[in-house]
Amino acid sequence: MIIACLGDSITAGSPLWDPDPKVRKRIDDPDERSQWEWWAMRKHGEIELRNFGVHGERTDEIAKRFEQAIEGVEAIVVQGGINDVVQGRPVEQAAANLAGMLHRARHKGLRVALVDVLPWNNGDSRAAADIEKLNELIRAIADGQGVPLFPFNATVADAARPTRMREALTDDGDHPSVEGHRLLGERAFEPF
Repeated sequence: MIIACLGDSITAGSPLWDPDPKVRKRIDDPDERSQWEWWAMRKHGEIELRNFGVHGERTDEIAKRFEQAIEGVEAIVVQGGINDVVQGRPVEQAAANLAGMLHRARHKGLRVALVDVLPWNNGDSRAAADIEKLNELIRAIADGQGVPLFPFNATVADAARPTRMREALTDDGDHPSVEGHRLLGERAFEPF
């Protein structure tokens, strides 16, 4: 099965990997293991994942790349929302953008999965509250549209500080470490 993974830097594999060859040239040691898709394909040999992640994009920007991402695929994983939170944009609009992409994919006959938003160690209390609210909306969208939800937030959250990733699972407070990506990738398709 060929699956498009459409999202932001979490999908791209930042900060150690990126699907764009120009960006990879700027990375000192591009490591494919720092993308959750690499780990998912190792665990699930029957899938081919195509990475359409772009660092820094909001959900409205991700949605503009939807048609390009779905060419020749049977399914799509939609991820995004942290950059909406970072920029202080309404989480309701981010959720609507994600729901719109799911609706478009289902209308085209594709299997669909949705990803929730990771904790953000470098964020403040406003960002933590926005992530929590956005994840509530994302769960409601997944339930309402009957699509699988990849629980990325719970996979890397620190039990003692649930609004933060466990220190060993982040490289920079914004993105997962290789170990974080491994956990995300190995858990990704369980609900699919």
